[in-house]
Amino acid sequence: MAIKTSRTQWRDVVLVCKKCSKKLKGGGFGPDGDKTLKKALRKYLKAGKGRKAELAVIETGCFDVCPKNAVIAVNAAQPKQLLIVPVGADLLEVKARLGLDDGRRAKPSLTIVGE
Repeated sequence: MAIKTSRTQWRDVVLVCKKCSKKLKGGGFGPDGDKTLKKALRKYLKAGKGRKAELAVIETGCFDVCPKNAVIAVNAAQPKQLLIVPVGADLLEVKARLGLDDGRRAKPSLTIVGE
């Protein structure tokens, strides 16, 4: 049988540890803290499903790091850097640390005017 290929439109692929997500029993991420990291990232980054999406967030096997109250995530384009994402982490920071650009601008930082 010949080896075949299948095209995708993915520009980024984020791998999330399934075992870490399971240990958290129901989530810990997103605005209400009730989503898994995979679901929270998909919703926040507006990632589609399937091969036509520009961004894929995929659960994978264990990375053998196993942090407590956190999940391991990695941008497949930067495999040398595993990100340990603690429960309740800000998804804007997670996006930045993974090196993802979803086309949205980051919120400007606040400055104090006068005292």
